[in-house]
Amino acid sequence: MPPKVIPIFEHAAAATSGCGTKGGSGKSSCGSGAGQGDLSPEIWEKVKNHPCYSEQAHHHFARMHVAVAPACNIQCNYCNRKYDCSNESRPGVVSEKLTPELAAKKVLAVASEVPQLTVVGIAGPGDALANPEKTFKTFELIQKGAPDIRLCLSTNGLMLPDHVQTIQDFNVDHVTITINMIDPEVGEAIYPWIYYNRKRWKGRDAAKILAERQMEGLEMLTSKGILVKVNSVMIPGVNDQHLVEVNRMVKSKGAFLHNIMPLISEAEHGTYYGLNGQRGPSPQELKKLQDDCEGEMNLMRHCRQCRADAVGLLGEDRSAEFTSEKVAEMEVNYDAEARQAYQAFVEKERQDQQAALQGELAGLGSSEVQALVAVATKGSGRINEHFGHASEFQIYELSAQGAKFVGHRRVDHYCEGGYGEEEVLETVISAINDCAAVFVAKIGRCPKGDLEKAGIEPVDAYAHEYIEQSLIAWFKEYLARGTYAERGEGRLRQGAYIAA
Repeated sequence: MPPKVIPIFEHAAAATSGCGTKGGSGKSSCGSGAGQGDLSPEIWEKVKNHPCYSEQAHHHFARMHVAVAPACNIQCNYCNRKYDCSNESRPGVVSEKLTPELAAKKVLAVASEVPQLTVVGIAGPGDALANPEKTFKTFELIQKGAPDIRLCLSTNGLMLPDHVQTIQDFNVDHVTITINMIDPEVGEAIYPWIYYNRKRWKGRDAAKILAERQMEGLEMLTSKGILVKVNSVMIPGVNDQHLVEVNRMVKSKGAFLHNIMPLISEAEHGTYYGLNGQRGPSPQELKKLQDDCEGEMNLMRHCRQCRADAVGLLGEDRSAEFTSEKVAEMEVNYDAEARQAYQAFVEKERQDQQAALQGELAGLGSSEVQALVAVATKGSGRINEHFGHASEFQIYELSAQGAKFVGHRRVDHYCEGGYGEEEVLETVISAINDCAAVFVAKIGRCPKGDLEKAGIEPVDAYAHEYIEQSLIAWFKEYLARGTYAERGEGRLRQGAYIAA
């Protein structure tokens, strides 16, 4: 078999023509951004290629979730696993449930086509540990076929203490626990019931049992050296203030990373919150809470709240390329050499990026000015996406301390078939309205003009260059101008893609 092409810059030259138009009119040394010099060698080895545990890694490496765990043992007011849309990216959503055997075959098929794949996780669509036989059988089969791939699981934690030893035995060294409260009074507003010890528990009793089991499981995992990421859903008016206390508690129990996510509460999903008008947080509310918690422990800000059958880099979903029907027809060639070559290339890229960034930071100077900017990228840590083709923009905060990744905004493609959709452009501008500039590989004349009218500077002078180095270079120019306009509020978009 010929060697596989490593798809690093295969689309780099594709950022070509602009769009026509139609229509009526980190802290740098902490958090998931921590790098090789910020962590112990043992921890760095565990996270350097993990797209969820390292903000750096998420530019280069892919993950996949295998949907082998359909059952769940608790009910959350933000969850409805019956809803599915192929364009929807949301936890608990799947288009196809798998047996362990089909899951292992799919992993090999994806790994043979996607050398960036480094991690396989089980994240539902129910709870991984409410389906222990299927979960651990899947891990067993994957370990036999693809021993270089890291294994993860996500759980609500109710059954976690009963399975910690098995988790360690299968070399699962990353576990995510969803912890939304430590106070049962808060918890009873989130969880209507749990099923534990062959009994359905409700209200405050249910929340108390859940919280105690989560803390017990967390301590057991960390005592064994297993890295734990805690996911928390920010629900305004329910647990938003309480999550600061949760943050302190999970840190004291040894959690490595805290991921505070916005509530997804569209009525179309049929969740209790969605049907009863519970709103999600604004980008500003989410960022403030994350900033408040960042001093306590490592924060994850690059989570995309993935589907339970997601495939690809964070921010993209290639699951439709690997349905069971398509996998059955694929010629699987698990090419360990291509995968190793890609990882070696990434190591070199990281070193080059860090050297370029440090050089740029040297002349930044001191200033109290801060600015948010948006970046269009399709990976590799470069500004390499056309404005009209972007399905999300990564948001960075620029200051005298450097460039910090602080979030992302999902958008619909502005450009479809070479033409721009004016109505979509309005939603894109609304999503990044709190940004002073947007960095792209290419942009058409019409959207460029509309962005400028909205006070957002379109920047294509750094096409295909490293993101952080380019942002700092631009920020120096921005500071030199001495005029800083106040920006409005951005917008988090929920629900399925509208125009896809």
